[in-house]
Amino acid sequence: MKTIKIFFIMALLQVTVGMACAGGTFVIGVAPHTSARVLLDMYQPLRLYMEKALNMQVEIVTAQDFDTFARRGLAQEFDLAVTTGHQARLFQTDSKYLPMLTYKAEFKAVALVAAASPIHKAADLKGKQVFGLSPASLVTLWGIHWLKENKIDASTVKFVSASDSVAQLILAGEAAAGFTSLANYQKLTPAVRGQLRILAESKPMAGRVYVLNKRHAALQKKIDAALWAFAATPEAKMYFETNKLEGYRKLRPNEMKDMDPFASEVRKVLNSSAK
Repeated sequence: MKTIKIFFIMALLQVTVGMACAGGTFVIGVAPHTSARVLLDMYQPLRLYMEKALNMQVEIVTAQDFDTFARRGLAQEFDLAVTTGHQARLFQTDSKYLPMLTYKAEFKAVALVAAASPIHKAADLKGKQVFGLSPASLVTLWGIHWLKENKIDASTVKFVSASDSVAQLILAGEAAAGFTSLANYQKLTPAVRGQLRILAESKPMAGRVYVLNKRHAALQKKIDAALWAFAATPEAKMYFETNKLEGYRKLRPNEMKDMDPFASEVRKVLNSSAK
């Protein structure tokens, strides 16, 4: 009798969660690794597919910077979040989001300079202006670590809101170097990319990871199946090809845990700015 009662409660919970979704909007938060306009366009195929799969309205949202995005995620504002591995790990450890999947393509951070720049090694950046994304961005955190490892004062790093802005500011002569992801560098137009040069490149790191809000744990299998089904569609294949993502893959053992040092840095940034 007790077993039947527990089963009934679990079934009722799943129905309740489903009803809550059907009555509202399923919010997919995407980290601001490029401009909001580009992100909304990039994730339209996923939004449309998930609307059909979940039979409810789906909305794609982002934030003005990585710090704000992290705060919103920790405050449970997203039903599904797509963000770099270190923030995904923070969402998992601090707000109990459930890791789902990531992309096949390797994620790397790069330090960029103008192609004709006299800067050819880290030491050449001493006293020079450098641009990154917000202090909580993985590529910026990697870049700051890289500068410190090369005994360069990282206080010269200033922050902008999108990766495409980093490239333009370098070419405008407003910065000697900038940090972005290798994928975003590769997505620049050939004309812009041809005017830039990679000064340094990181080792592969956990890139954008899909994490599900714990309140939808009862729907995890359904949402996971929908994501993998989406990956097989022509629209998804075009999305993967256009953005050089190669498709989805499962997370490797310890891949999320390996992000703990960077997740800790984000936690420090958020705590310090909250004071």
